[in-house]
Amino acid sequence: MIRMAARAGALLLLPLSLVACQQGSANTTAQLTPAQIAANAADTLVVYKTPTCGCCNDWVDHVKAHGFTVVAHDLNDLSQIKQQLGVPAGRISCHTATVRGYTVEGHVPADLIAKMLAEKPRFRGLTVPGMPMGSPGMEGPWKDDYEVLSFDDAGNVAVYAKR
Repeated sequence: MIRMAARAGALLLLPLSLVACQQGSANTTAQLTPAQIAANAADTLVVYKTPTCGCCNDWVDHVKAHGFTVVAHDLNDLSQIKQQLGVPAGRISCHTATVRGYTVEGHVPADLIAKMLAEKPRFRGLTVPGMPMGSPGMEGPWKDDYEVLSFDDAGNVAVYAKR
């Protein structure tokens, strides 16, 4: 009963948390050129996040712990970056990253990023929409099942993995 009440409370706060993470307090918005996107080092994740989002920082720690180098940029508004990098509407989360020309949206586990890089699939990237409890950076008192989705430039979305 207590777990259900805690879960209900967390679910009510989730939309507010996502908005807070996207609002941030920095005063800059990045405009990426195609050359800048392509210039990312092989296994360096270039992460765009807001400075006030704790789960974004926790996800950065997660991918670093799994061997990725991270260059993080704190921005006030991530909507332009998400649109420019092709994140599908309705499939967003609180941070966006690039690596080897792929887009990584939200709390995607590091092992699945490594798998994607090894397989070199012909899609644009991976996303974990929202902020599911138990995903990397969103550890907590319980773990929800969630899907990691692939997406392409044509707007196609498919399940890449289930966690």
